[in-house]
Amino acid sequence: MPVGSFVKTITRNCDISDARDNGIYSICTLVLKLRNLYKWEHGIEPWVEPDSPGLLDWIAAKEEYWESIYSEPFLPIPINGENIDPFLLSPINSFLSDENLVYGAGYGRSMKAVFFMAEILEERLVEGCPTLILGKEKARELSSPFAMLQDGIIYIRKEPLRFFFWDQIQEINPSCRIAMQQALASYGFIRDGGSLDREKLIVHFDEIIEGELDIFIYHEVGERQDNMLDSHVLRNIIAAFPASALELLARAVKDILADTHPRGLFSHIRAREKKSSLGFYISFLDGMRKLLCPELTDAARQFWNTGNWSLLDKAQRACREKNEAIADRLVDLSQRLDNGEPSEKLRRWAETTVLEPLGIQVPARGENAT
Repeated sequence: MPVGSFVKTITRNCDISDARDNGIYSICTLVLKLRNLYKWEHGIEPWVEPDSPGLLDWIAAKEEYWESIYSEPFLPIPINGENIDPFLLSPINSFLSDENLVYGAGYGRSMKAVFFMAEILEERLVEGCPTLILGKEKARELSSPFAMLQDGIIYIRKEPLRFFFWDQIQEINPSCRIAMQQALASYGFIRDGGSLDREKLIVHFDEIIEGELDIFIYHEVGERQDNMLDSHVLRNIIAAFPASALELLARAVKDILADTHPRGLFSHIRAREKKSSLGFYISFLDGMRKLLCPELTDAARQFWNTGNWSLLDKAQRACREKNEAIADRLVDLSQRLDNGEPSEKLRRWAETTVLEPLGIQVPARGENAT
């Protein structure tokens, strides 16, 4: 099977996934993701804004196309006369091994299917884990997670990572501005007076991407460790309470336990005393994750004033202990789901014993949790 036909099949599955599940995003998030997908399809750099009429026409055509395919099943991948399940990575990647390409498939937020195919730029071994740094992408869907752990392999996708970094730098929340300025100042992109040197940032943008790959690699290294919230627990909660505050909480706790594991991201930053990575990490905390780790943001705020790295050690331990206690309650929730207790009864229990003590607003019945 020629690679071109192979890409066409994967692209079709990407489109079907987007057609089925674009509704998991808020309108603002969906527009941002569509804009970046448009830029990727048209080879436009992250900092270049597309022509508005052209973008709007493209979005209208995309939504019309989605309407025509949303009920279709995912296509099998034809290899040497066989139809391979698109979620079976091993035989597909064996077929691609001579092409310097890798294929990925799995499930992301709210169980949205993720498919991609990209060129392999570099292979590393990080903490005993095979790690692939990927470059030009030949197929991708709307969500395009830029760091993934699948079948024991870490994938870092540089193309979607570039869009993520640019958007984060441009749209930083005011509460994270100091952390972002500290990170960018480490690369010499902040002028005297505190303004961003945008032209210099564009020229040297890929130096940031290369220099900060470890943020995402060591998050995935942390994911590989024993962190209480395994894939079974997460799948149980997502299946019972999709697109809810409980799903968002479980994902956030899982992320924080990965980052605060002794072999995870925060320990890596601390061991290397890398100010830029600390600044970006704190800047990227949002929503539920930010709510769950004020110890880290407070310690970072003190660090910018004192330069005392030991402040972060205490904060990391405190943050981990607190989130392990939350994880314990989520494991209990998963076990009760396994035992067949009604999900609506468990929803009420979880809202009272898990969400409300954290100050998480529970929507009135019938409203969507976001």
